[in-house]
Amino acid sequence: MPLQTFRYAACGGFNTILDIGLFFITYNYILLKTPVLIGGLTIGAHIAAFLMSFIITFPIGFYLSRYVVFQVTSVTKREQLGKYFIVVLCCLILNYLFLKFFVEKLGWYPTPSKILTTFFVVVFSYFSQKNFTFIVKK
Repeated sequence: MPLQTFRYAACGGFNTILDIGLFFITYNYILLKTPVLIGGLTIGAHIAAFLMSFIITFPIGFYLSRYVVFQVTSVTKREQLGKYFIVVLCCLILNYLFLKFFVEKLGWYPTPSKILTTFFVVVFSYFSQKNFTFIVKK
């Protein structure tokens, strides 16, 4: 296994476990599985928990990717952060769509749905980060 792939798996694994753990705690113990009302908009507890865990794992994921996984790059930190944000925005949309589908359409439990969603999003994220955000120009 290439060192970069190992580092991505280790850092991504840590951030993923943190994300799922925060999701579980937020969904079950902070939000108490209750939808959140913001203004006139009601957000399902599983979506709110996912957004709350994202606030913590986004910066951690960026710094791990920048300083541990993709150390050699030809892109400036500012440009990387912008590109990282674009990829993460796509990941947010994928997370949202998969969670809505698994929980609301298929009726699955939120935490297993989050775990399966994470699998799909991690694959997308790795290839996007490697080939877009932290690309090495030759």
